[in-house]
Amino acid sequence: MPFYVKRGNIPTKRHTQFKQPDGSLYKEQHMSREGFSNIYSNLYHVHPPTQVKKVGDFHPFSLDEWTGEHRHCHFRTGQVKSSGDPISSRIPLLFNSDVVLHKAHASEAMDYFYRNSHADETIFVHKGVGIIHSYLGDLKFGKGDYIVIPRGVIWKMTLNEESRFLIIETAGPMESPKRYRNEHGQLMEHSPYCERDIRTPELQSPIDETGDFIIMTKVQDGTQAYTYANHPFDVVGWDGYYFPWIFNIGDFEPITGRIHQPPPVHQTFQAPGLVVCSFVPRLFDYHPKAVPAPYAHSNVDSEEVIFYVEGNFMSRKGMEEESITFHPAGPPHGPQPGKTEASIGEKETTELAVMVDTFRPLKKTTACKDIDDPNYPLSWLEGGDYTDLLSLE
Repeated sequence: MPFYVKRGNIPTKRHTQFKQPDGSLYKEQHMSREGFSNIYSNLYHVHPPTQVKKVGDFHPFSLDEWTGEHRHCHFRTGQVKSSGDPISSRIPLLFNSDVVLHKAHASEAMDYFYRNSHADETIFVHKGVGIIHSYLGDLKFGKGDYIVIPRGVIWKMTLNEESRFLIIETAGPMESPKRYRNEHGQLMEHSPYCERDIRTPELQSPIDETGDFIIMTKVQDGTQAYTYANHPFDVVGWDGYYFPWIFNIGDFEPITGRIHQPPPVHQTFQAPGLVVCSFVPRLFDYHPKAVPAPYAHSNVDSEEVIFYVEGNFMSRKGMEEESITFHPAGPPHGPQPGKTEASIGEKETTELAVMVDTFRPLKKTTACKDIDDPNYPLSWLEGGDYTDLLSLE
């Protein structure tokens, strides 16, 4: 988020002498996007942040594509076989050159630090409570939070209970929609949320420890472990525009109208090649002849992924918490039989869902096979009951 934050102790002028109590200098670190031409933050460490003791083995990985039919899909991600800590439990499901969508069911503590060097991460918390610790400070998180972690930030996570996450790993930064910002970067009056809704890190006391501190670093085609001589959270202060932050889906204020509003009114974030939308409890349309259910539509320039969080999903049967529907470009989709008529006269919806629309085709991974409902493309048949189709083989 492009706004200024200051934490801890910093010198009055950047790039000048800033001395520790013993007369030595604090070590300045500059973190920036697009070289030195975009947003940045300056951090001040007790020790140099560059002291690598060991470079571990590189572990390559690749995404295994499931080359199934081109069709609408329904994945029951609550059944995904996932366990471990917030990193090792990640199971990639859908991907292209702009994004990888993972599901994670995490219950174990991280005994290492983590840094994604080549991608930004947005972690949606479906269930769970914990703390994201970084050298910029701590962020407490809970159900419904979008945790936005820019690339290059070193962090680890503690969990108070088993947590379930949808992870949106993007090739570029996750930001507020440009159309909701004025020329100075401030969110405007008609934006569905504002800076007051954004939680920023609270800096903790610096940890002045030496030893062996492992930072697992992710790059495009693998992971690399680095062992550093000093604890990475030895920061006494920082300021700037570059930091992790949290926005809760419950703070999104829905935009409604007399007739059905299209998905862009639900847009919450943007990243290169995609948008993220939040469907939250809201009043339905109030034209006397309004049809609250969405009309059938064809995504000819985008692929639609919806993660169902909770509530009553007005336009579809057979959805459950943690369901993901994937509607690829081309074939139309919309309400299932009877759902349009049933919506007439309804006053509000209690659904809660996260949508990711990509502008390049998505590929499925082989992890989708075991959680795929093969009958979902047939769920628009007239006179059929999707809940009956679920038992067909």
